[in-house]
Amino acid sequence: MATIYEFKETEMSGKTIDFKDYQGKVLLIVNTASKCGLAPQLEGIEALYKQYHDQGFEVLGLPSNQFHQELDSDEATSDFCQMHYGVTFPMTKKIAVNGDDEDPLFTYLKATAGHGRIKWNFTKFLIGRDGQLIDRYAPVTKPEKVEPDIVKALAEK
Repeated sequence: MATIYEFKETEMSGKTIDFKDYQGKVLLIVNTASKCGLAPQLEGIEALYKQYHDQGFEVLGLPSNQFHQELDSDEATSDFCQMHYGVTFPMTKKIAVNGDDEDPLFTYLKATAGHGRIKWNFTKFLIGRDGQLIDRYAPVTKPEKVEPDIVKALAEK
């Protein structure tokens, strides 16, 4: 895969998410887990999404049970994220972020970032309007710490 825009994922509703639709936008990709101690970050991520969405900011949450902290079904995950954190940004069906069954998107993101394995839930990848990776953020990096990079990326036309 040459660019981020060649990927497709499946939303929890079954709808296809075509990354071509993200061309010209700033995108934050996050591997999530409902039962993770970092799950309250969803509230901050949602706040950023609401604040900057009209300026071309998108968020994509990809639930993973790689670290045994996700609910059993996609429906339960979706309900939990909406009920507890007010999530309105798209969430995909569960994926693997490491190993033999890892999602090709994460293979691409890890190779592009050059940092290897995903070590925990809530690793974040910020993609610029040009489709290039801006940065990979550690799971403990709070959403508000990513905000200045989002604002800078949105200012770049």
